[in-house]
Amino acid sequence: MKSRYYLEGLLGLLSVLGLVGVWTEERMFLAFFAFACNFQYFFIRADEMMTAYMNKSAARAFYCDMFLTGAVTLGGILWGLPAGRALLYGILWGWAAAVAVQSLSVAFYRFRESWGAQ
Repeated sequence: MKSRYYLEGLLGLLSVLGLVGVWTEERMFLAFFAFACNFQYFFIRADEMMTAYMNKSAARAFYCDMFLTGAVTLGGILWGLPAGRALLYGILWGWAAAVAVQSLSVAFYRFRESWGAQ
């Protein structure tokens, strides 16, 4: 089970893309530095409760991704965008929402667990 935490920790390597925002004028890449917080999963003690939280969060993020991808794509097509561009926007917003939902959901569960322990 520890391998799942290592995979989650490796997502921290996406923060290297933030350097593109430092070296170029594309400041939107600076948002990738938010992935650096995933390095903490290398040091988290694996237990059943955390594994359940990770599974719940991943499922919630997946469903949010699929729903938002479809909704934004359909909305873009109805708005008059070409189908390819609408799908691109749908995938972009779906991925961004999935990352946010998964991160916030895991953080919520971890904070709730630590508040209950005190």
